[in-house]
Amino acid sequence: MHDGRGILLVNLGSPEAPTVRDVRVYLRQFLMDPNVIDVPAPLRWVIVNGMILPFRPRHVARAYASIWWAEGSPLIVYSRRVEEALRKRLEVPVALAMRYGRPSIEEGLHQLHQEGVDLVRVIPLYPHYAMATVKTVVDAVRAVVATHYPAMRWHVVPPFYRDPAYVEALAIQAAPFLKNAYDHLLFSFHGIPERHVRKTDPTGRHCLRAEDCCTVDAPAHARCYRHQVFETVRGVARRLSLSPGHYSVAFQSRLGKDAWLKPATDERLTALARSGVRRLVVMCPSFVSDCLETLEEIGIRGRETFLAAGGTHFVLVPCLNDHPAWISALETYCRRSPDLTSVS
Repeated sequence: MHDGRGILLVNLGSPEAPTVRDVRVYLRQFLMDPNVIDVPAPLRWVIVNGMILPFRPRHVARAYASIWWAEGSPLIVYSRRVEEALRKRLEVPVALAMRYGRPSIEEGLHQLHQEGVDLVRVIPLYPHYAMATVKTVVDAVRAVVATHYPAMRWHVVPPFYRDPAYVEALAIQAAPFLKNAYDHLLFSFHGIPERHVRKTDPTGRHCLRAEDCCTVDAPAHARCYRHQVFETVRGVARRLSLSPGHYSVAFQSRLGKDAWLKPATDERLTALARSGVRRLVVMCPSFVSDCLETLEEIGIRGRETFLAAGGTHFVLVPCLNDHPAWISALETYCRRSPDLTSVS
């Protein structure tokens, strides 16, 4: 008996296949999200349909093809494995959803509804709060529930960027890759526009207003992606006893010409090699599942960038994927008291 309770895991999503057509469908849904490209709808339509979709899908489809598995998209495959592992550990129904693509959030909630669930714990599989991650999941769940399941109750697990179980899982995953001699560990996080950081600041006067804004306690930190990223790094560095100066942070996956969080990962890879770093280890803690941004952007193109600039050894630490330590961390989030702080 599950007493009407259930779990909805939500990851980013993936195209159905690494084809131009499927990538175009996926990118349209992703980029038309106002939490991703946060400009007025008519302008967003022009940007997406007039400037991006006529050109980008072909390039992105080739990138997906370079990392695609026989079973499908690595992100989907790993997410399914996590779903199955949690089903075996929990006494309540577990459903998987993708914010973009399939299985959709509507399909995931329908599955839980069919299993008699009327109290859903939503777990966005994003450690850090951002408009384009946690907020868009919350918005989408709210819309589906209001439209189809108005009697369904739900709450959201807050970002777990400094939760001991998450930090421990990252450290356990990284430790074997740090046993061999290396010169530097680079933490590469998905980047976001600086305006997103400012827009999620409830005070409107803290984030990015000073060099030390992320280290000065403030209410804004509850929704500040940049602060939460640095908190994750501090936790992992303590757990792994990393020496100051032997690790750093960068931000990848920039889109468009607006100002994004800095430094950029591609520029940092070149700078590290030119500064004398020969043996580099990279990990991507903002992604819990390996995907295009880790396997292709970092594992293939990032490696090429570093080696071309003079590096000799490049090691990419896998994401948490279905590592037992990560499954155990998720299990703790599923079992905690349902009286959680909602995220909006």
